[in-house]
Amino acid sequence: MSTFTADNRVKTAIREKSDLLRKLFEWGGFAAGAILVAFGVVAIVMGFSGRATVSDSLAQEKIVGSGDMTPALIAKEVKEAGLTGVDLPTMAVAGKTIDTGDEARAFASYMRIHALLATGGFTYAEMGRFVAKPGTPKAQLTADGATSNEQYALINPETKRPVANGARDLWVTETALATALNVSYMADKLGLFGIVVGVALLLSGIGFIVLAFAALHRKRTAALAS
Repeated sequence: MSTFTADNRVKTAIREKSDLLRKLFEWGGFAAGAILVAFGVVAIVMGFSGRATVSDSLAQEKIVGSGDMTPALIAKEVKEAGLTGVDLPTMAVAGKTIDTGDEARAFASYMRIHALLATGGFTYAEMGRFVAKPGTPKAQLTADGATSNEQYALINPETKRPVANGARDLWVTETALATALNVSYMADKLGLFGIVVGVALLLSGIGFIVLAFAALHRKRTAALAS
């Protein structure tokens, strides 16, 4: 009799411990689900807020695409200039106010082509710092016909300083503006990524809560049935 009672006590203790662990896991599922839902909502809100900030910041600059900023027209200009190896944009922004990440990226692409057209297809690294004076040795000339050697630079009679290569300076300006626009594009896409992640977290959290509720409900049903 005592052996039977001891066995029952052991079984009861094991059952109680098992029930306690199960309850902890069930309520842990509720807690995990709630946390995921909260993080999901926050990520979605931050994503929309980030994209709105990008749009507002771009709109403040009042950037409008020029008339040739269409794939067909810019391709024609590139062909007429004899430029090769130029990546052509596929999005038209002619006459449009630039206020989205995609439009900013497209505008930056058109700006780069305009810069290449202005420099004869040369990039910053291929151009000299100064305008070369007549008679400069070929060895001292850069690919664009300028020079980086002050000895052979054209001197401004008023300032007595070497004349800067305007095409090279234009490229610096274009690069700075294009970089800012591309950063806006990246920020816009990061905001979109945050929204996607937020939706995934939200759905995962709801799934955890549903599973925890199903497990708890099954336990209660089994208890009532017994």
